[in-house]
Amino acid sequence: MTELKIPNHIAIILDGNGRWAKKQNRPRTFGHKEGAENVIRIARSAKKFGVKTLTLYAFSTENWKRPASEVGFLMDLLIKFVNSKIDELMEEDCKLNFLGDITKLPKKTKEACEFALDKTKDNKSLVINIALNYGGRDELVHSFKEIMKKGYGSDEITEELISDNLYTSGQADPDLLIRPGGELRLSNFLVYQLAYTELYFTEVLWPDFTEDDLREAIVAFTKRDRRYGGL
Repeated sequence: MTELKIPNHIAIILDGNGRWAKKQNRPRTFGHKEGAENVIRIARSAKKFGVKTLTLYAFSTENWKRPASEVGFLMDLLIKFVNSKIDELMEEDCKLNFLGDITKLPKKTKEACEFALDKTKDNKSLVINIALNYGGRDELVHSFKEIMKKGYGSDEITEELISDNLYTSGQADPDLLIRPGGELRLSNFLVYQLAYTELYFTEVLWPDFTEDDLREAIVAFTKRDRRYGGL
């Protein structure tokens, strides 16, 4: 058997929660709750495989357009996730990080994020980036604004400078992007960082996505020949 080539950084678009719930004849919120539970399961599996960074697309800048009741549920769900899972994250030595503008979140949700950031800041085994109030194009605008604030001239702007002012500053770009749920698009996720990332799509809905599905994605990644424009 070919030895698995483990991606250092895996990004996942958490898609299919609502459709999963509909299949169970349950409300969409039930799917979101189960999707949140799966975050810990897959994080544990990723750590077991040797992945160092896991980036999860949880709530986009466009998701504010959803019904207010669903948005409110998602904001409360994040608070419950932090409160109920923080001990497990500490046990697994996982560091939580947030990508996106969390200052725009409701006060209690923002406070939960800040608590998680502080509590897990010294953990090292696995970095979990949760993209929250995040959009890839919005992140580029954020990066350019930061560069302008720092007084750089147009002739000083480089790819490295842009990267250094993204929410993922200091992190390697994802090696592998996984999108469960059957959709074949990036949905404004990490548009700058995914330039050379291997893409993997699956019909499996996120709440049903298991360690075996993660292994299957890594097997597919292992078979890819990453040339970065070379021969």
